[in-house]
Amino acid sequence: MFDIDNALIVRLLDLAGIAVFALSGALMAVRMRQTLVTASFFALVTGVGGGSVRDLLIGAPVFWVQDGAIAAVCIAIALVVWITPERWWRGQLLEWADAVGLAAYAVFGTAKALAWGVPPVPALMMGVITGCVGGTIRDILAGVPSIIMRPEVYVTAAALASGLFLLLEWLGTGTPVAAVAGAVAGFALRGAAIRWSLALPSYRGARAD
Repeated sequence: MFDIDNALIVRLLDLAGIAVFALSGALMAVRMRQTLVTASFFALVTGVGGGSVRDLLIGAPVFWVQDGAIAAVCIAIALVVWITPERWWRGQLLEWADAVGLAAYAVFGTAKALAWGVPPVPALMMGVITGCVGGTIRDILAGVPSIIMRPEVYVTAAALASGLFLLLEWLGTGTPVAAVAGAVAGFALRGAAIRWSLALPSYRGARAD
């Protein structure tokens, strides 16, 4: 069984995923001119949403309920965003923060699923869920089209991060190498999609009557 407790790099990816997803949630709220309470809520549900669904599905204790520091960090990130000048957060920072969280969290979600005895293919799905659900919840709460309902390369990037991590683990490269390679690959693909507007082909089977 995969031992997540002995993989420091995987733990760091977990923290990175939570932090940058919380940042993306807070950024969404402040761009909508919301209150600090709303920004904190957005940061929390975006930061822990994917991991919470994963833990419920694999039968693990919901991680942030067991560790109160995680909620405190999410709220602290929201506070920093809310009190700092708007010019610090302009441009595509939300998209890039989301890309970092997507890749890092997808790898961690896969690793945690493996540690709980989940077979590789479902573990890959747990990685995708971990990486994508938080951002989806954020978009739904904000009333904007969810990223997964647009043809942009997003879920595919999470699947690449999870799949490459699994492959390299199976090949015996070691968890640090597998985790970093998976996260970097997922981030690179999502980053390319942001930079060059890469998208998957949409279904075109419908015909006008």
